[in-house]
Amino acid sequence: MLKRSLWVLLAPSLILAGCTKIDEGDTAAALPEIAAPELSVETMKSITEELSSDAYEGRAPGTAGEAKAIKLISEKFAAAGLEPGNKGGWFQDVPLVDITVKNTSPLKISGGKSDLAFTYGSDYVAASYQEQPKIEVANSDMVFVGYGINAPERGWNDYAGVDVKGKTVVILVNDPDFGSESLEGEFGGRAMTYYGRWTYKYEEAARQGAAAALIIHDTDPAAYGWNVVESSWTGEQFYAQSANGGADQTKLNGWIQKEVAGKIFAAAGQDLTVQMAAAKKKGFKAVNLKLKASVSLENDINKTDSKNVVGILKGKTRPDEYVIYTAHWDHLGRCKPAPDGDDICNGAVDNATGTAALVALAEAYTKAGAPDRSVIFLAVTAEESGLLGSQYYAENPIYSLSQTVGGVNMDAFGMAGPAKNVIVVGKGKSQLDAYLEAALKGDGRVAEAEPTPEKGYYYRSDHFSFAKLGVPMIYFGGGEDLIDGGREAGEAISKDYTDNRYHGPKDEYNPDWDWTGVMGDLKVYYTVGRMLAMTEDWPNWNEGDEFRATRDKSRAGG
Repeated sequence: MLKRSLWVLLAPSLILAGCTKIDEGDTAAALPEIAAPELSVETMKSITEELSSDAYEGRAPGTAGEAKAIKLISEKFAAAGLEPGNKGGWFQDVPLVDITVKNTSPLKISGGKSDLAFTYGSDYVAASYQEQPKIEVANSDMVFVGYGINAPERGWNDYAGVDVKGKTVVILVNDPDFGSESLEGEFGGRAMTYYGRWTYKYEEAARQGAAAALIIHDTDPAAYGWNVVESSWTGEQFYAQSANGGADQTKLNGWIQKEVAGKIFAAAGQDLTVQMAAAKKKGFKAVNLKLKASVSLENDINKTDSKNVVGILKGKTRPDEYVIYTAHWDHLGRCKPAPDGDDICNGAVDNATGTAALVALAEAYTKAGAPDRSVIFLAVTAEESGLLGSQYYAENPIYSLSQTVGGVNMDAFGMAGPAKNVIVVGKGKSQLDAYLEAALKGDGRVAEAEPTPEKGYYYRSDHFSFAKLGVPMIYFGGGEDLIDGGREAGEAISKDYTDNRYHGPKDEYNPDWDWTGVMGDLKVYYTVGRMLAMTEDWPNWNEGDEFRATRDKSRAGG
C-alpha cells in the first residue's frame, strides 16, 4: 500500500516499564512491570532474507510466491510454539479477484483547442474494479470536481449542483486544507482526513455515478512520486470479491501526471493553478471542462483465495480476551523493471521485516510464558492492494472484536540506526499512547506526533482496518532524529529509500545492514503488547475521536 516509506529505527534499550499509573481522559490503570527478553536477531535476519529473495518473486497474492511465503510463516509460527489460530488451521481464506490490465489505449482528450493523447504508464495509469474483459470509456464529458468530497457533516459538497452520471471526473489528491501550517480547518488543517485518500475519492465518484475518475498526481500532497504510482498501479491488481462483480463501481479509476492535467485544462481554456486554488474554498462549484475523454483497456480476470496466516498463544487466566499483532506478508510481485532489468519487487523492508518481527515476537512470548490474555499473531495478505487482508479479518473476525483489547501494527523496519525519538502515527487518538510512553520510560527517547500528518499515513496501513471498527491500535516507529547525524541525516536516508527503493525492485535484503536499532525497536513492540496482555485495563479511543463511538457500542454489546 502507498504508505510512509521508512521508519528510521528506535534506539536499542533495556525497555523496563515499572508499575506505572496512567490517566488518559476518563480511564486510569496500573500498567504491569514488563522486562523484554532477548529477541533473536538471527530470526529477523534469516526470515527477512528468505521472504525477500527472488525465489518468492515479490510475494504477490495468488502466486507461487504466496504459497511459499505462507508455508514459511506457518512453519515458523509452529516452531515458535504458537497454536494454529483458525479452528485448528493456520490460514484464513481471503476471497480476492485478480485483474491485470492489458492492451491499454492512449488517453485521448477531444473537444478543446487541440486534441490530446497521453501514454499509459508515463502519462497516466488506470484500472477497473469491474470484472469485465473489456472496458471502454468513449467520448465521456469531463468535469473537474475539485477534491471530490461530499461531507455533509462539514457542509462541503464538491458535487453540488452537477450531475456526473456517465462522465469522467477529474479530482485533486489530498483535501482542501493541504498546506496549512496548523491543525485547524475544515478538514483538520494540515492533517489529512480520510476524505483526502485516493480510496475515498474513487468510492465517492462511484456513488455519484461517474463512468471514470482521474486523480491529478502531485508529489507533495500525494506524499510519493509518480514512480510509486506507476509501479503500484501497473501489473496485477487485487480487489475484494463482491457479489455483483464490481458493477456498482466506476468503469475506470486512474491517475494523471500534473503536467498532463495542465495540458488538459489549457485545452479547455482553463488554468489548472487557478482552479486548484478555487477548489480549496468552501462553496467551490464543479467546472464543466467541455472536453471529452476516451480510453479503453482489457482485463485478464482471475478469482483466488489468498490467505491470512493466524497463530495464537492462549492466555493463562483470561483466554477469551485478545491482544493482536499485525504485519502484512505480501508485496507487489513483478513490477516495472529497474534499469538493470530486475523486475522483482522483493519488499525486504516493506514488509519482510515486519513479518519476521511477528515470528521473533512469537518466540519471545512463548519463552516468557503465556500472558494473562491471549495474543494473536496475524500476518495479513493484500495490504499493498488496499488493506484487503486486514479488512477481511476485521469484517470476518476469528476472535470477536468486542473481546479484542487492542493491538500493535508493524509495517517496515528501516535500517538507518538508532534515533532519539519515536514517531506515532495518530498520536493523541487513543489511550494506547500511555503504554508506549511507559515502554520508553528511562530509555532516553520521546514519543512525537508524526511531522507530516498531511500525508495521511494513518489510513495507509493495516491498523486502520481495525480502528474503523473500533479496536484501539497503535502504529509507531523510529524517528528521523538520528543519534548519528540528527534530523538532517534521518531525512536524507528516508528520502533516499523513498526515491530509490520504496515499491521498486531495489527494496532488497542487504547483508551489511546494522540490526542493532531494529532489535531495540522490536523490544518496544514486545513491551507495549505484553503490557496489554497482562493488564486488566480496556484502553479506549480518547473522547471526541472518530472511532470512540464505535468502540463504545461494541463493548456494550451493540
